Amino acid sequence: MLLVFTVLAIVWANSPWADTYTTFWNTEIGVSFGSLHAEMSVKHFVNDALMAFFFFVVGLEVTSQFTIGELTDRARAVVPVLAAVAGLIVPAVVFLLFNSGEDARAWGVVISTDTAFLVGALAIIGPKHPARLRTFLLTLAVVDDVGALLVIALFYSEELRIWPLVVAGLVLVAIALVRLLPAWRGPAYCALAFLLWSALLLGGVHPTLAGVGVALLIPVFRPQRQRVEEAVDVIRSFRQSPNSEYARNAARTLRESISINERLQTGFGPYVSFVVLPLFALANAGVRLDQATISAAMGSSLTWGIIAGLVVGKLIGITGATALVRALGIGQLAPGLTLRRVAGGAALSGIGFTISLFIIDLAITDPVKQDEARVGVLVASAAAFLLGWTILRVTDRMSPPEAVGAKLVRPVDPDRDHIRGNPDAPLVLVEYGDFECPFCSRATGSIDEVRAHFGDQLLYVWRHLPLADPHPRAMDAALASEAAALQGKFFEMSRTLFRFQDYLEWEHLYRYADSVGCDIRTFDEDLRSPRVRHPVEDDAQDAEVMDLNSVPTFFVNGRRHQGPWDAASLIRALEAGRE
Repeated sequence: MLLVFTVLAIVWANSPWADTYTTFWNTEIGVSFGSLHAEMSVKHFVNDALMAFFFFVVGLEVTSQFTIGELTDRARAVVPVLAAVAGLIVPAVVFLLFNSGEDARAWGVVISTDTAFLVGALAIIGPKHPARLRTFLLTLAVVDDVGALLVIALFYSEELRIWPLVVAGLVLVAIALVRLLPAWRGPAYCALAFLLWSALLLGGVHPTLAGVGVALLIPVFRPQRQRVEEAVDVIRSFRQSPNSEYARNAARTLRESISINERLQTGFGPYVSFVVLPLFALANAGVRLDQATISAAMGSSLTWGIIAGLVVGKLIGITGATALVRALGIGQLAPGLTLRRVAGGAALSGIGFTISLFIIDLAITDPVKQDEARVGVLVASAAAFLLGWTILRVTDRMSPPEAVGAKLVRPVDPDRDHIRGNPDAPLVLVEYGDFECPFCSRATGSIDEVRAHFGDQLLYVWRHLPLADPHPRAMDAALASEAAALQGKFFEMSRTLFRFQDYLEWEHLYRYADSVGCDIRTFDEDLRSPRVRHPVEDDAQDAEVMDLNSVPTFFVNGRRHQGPWDAASLIRALEAGRE
């Protein structure tokens, strides 16, 4: 939608009806109440009012990521976070090498990545196994958004007026207290959000930041087991005696079992994606590409500074920071994510469309300079896409020609994997499985025989591959096993899960955890921790890279085992591997 409306804007601005483009977006709209009157142009309505919803959704995502998402895990987040910081600073430095004086004020144009275009470009290019790269880039984009919002607030606000900002501060306190209301929280958020937007507008701060302010103060949490069980009880009552009161209670308890943050992301996200952002592109991407504009842009240091900042600065900043962080041992890339693939993603991060165009309108007042800057953003976005496509295609071709899934992609790590046996054993048997699979359950007997046969000569490793179809409870069981592992009870929990694999509802999983000696309060808290979710996701993504689609799947000394997995067959395969 962004791409289509960008093309429409350029076609409209260069058509025989080009005058109507400027006339329409400069048309004044307003409201009157008695002697009071407020008005703004259609373009300002899109940029100042509708874009507040875009920043609201960005703020919700940022809050969610820092509270319950990828950024809660320091070890997982440190590489993309530091890469994002470098991806903000280096492009600005590159831009300033080209520009000084009044044009230097536009340095903020090159700092931000357009997340929507970034993810869309990755989907269009379709590199092999993009899951981990996509996660890395989305984490990076969240920090990138935070930096862009701070830059807008600190460097692109108008002359500040104290009293409206005091009112804005009081409104923020009121928004923080809304969560304490027993009811009517939605209308309260709406009224206070409009009041905050108005106060910031009058105070000289760009009013779209009201969306961020509201989003940062909205509660976010993972679904809590108690609330989910309450919803189940109410639904059960409604099923036994359908009536309007039970229906209202069921709808309310279901809704409240999910955090307001997640409900608002789901509710507002589609409208922002399919209405607000396309309208923004239509209003701001209409550059008149006549000979005079193109000639001026080609000779403009402003245009070339933007192109160099976005295309070169992002690539050098993100890739260089990632390499430096790895070399210093501060953080590690996710398994299977190489520096070459990060470089491809870094190149795509030079697509700085939405916020770049947004800051052009704030930083540059001369219409001619604005057009030169917009040409720079459009050229940079196209160049960044082509550069990213080239790097990722070359990276895919440099991958080993070996058959997919023939070799274990991630070496065994005793500090991270679930192992039984001697970590220094010459023979290694790795199993990918899920706890709802009856074949995996039967394979446990085979594994016991194999371990008894080889003794200290064998290291056995379990990795997760929960197949939602046809095993809908496999993921829940995997998470429960990881929560038990944090208390040193992984294999005890695993045997219990296999023994009762037809009964893997949450009420059963808690009972099993208690039976193997887990502290239930700690178990419940750990279930919502990234330390539980990430190992399962890592194993599943490894399986995706190797194109594993059935369980159990075994690897003998790092090579995929083909054929039966009874004890005798596995023993023969391991003996052959030793030879």
